[in-house]
Amino acid sequence: MGDLISIAKTEQISPGSGFVAEVQDKSFAVFNLEGSYRVIDNTCLHRGGPLGDGDLAGEIVTCPWHGWEYNVKTGACTNNPAACVKTYEVIVDGSDIKIEV
Repeated sequence: MGDLISIAKTEQISPGSGFVAEVQDKSFAVFNLEGSYRVIDNTCLHRGGPLGDGDLAGEIVTCPWHGWEYNVKTGACTNNPAACVKTYEVIVDGSDIKIEV
């Protein structure tokens, strides 16, 4: 098991939205799916856009730069099935959102 790091507070992320967390020199995209939190790498594989700033529709986030779409549960890219961003195991401890790295 890797180290657990706290990356955000539950009150920072409204249901149906995303948040960018910068922790330990790494950028993470944190999403609130109606109380279930998901974390993926914040960098779009197309041109490096910030996924945490994208629009979330259900489980799909759209990169704000060029429209590539990713499933925030699986990391799979709907535009390019060969592409996938890293997902992280999430643990909610009180109001702390933590991931294993």
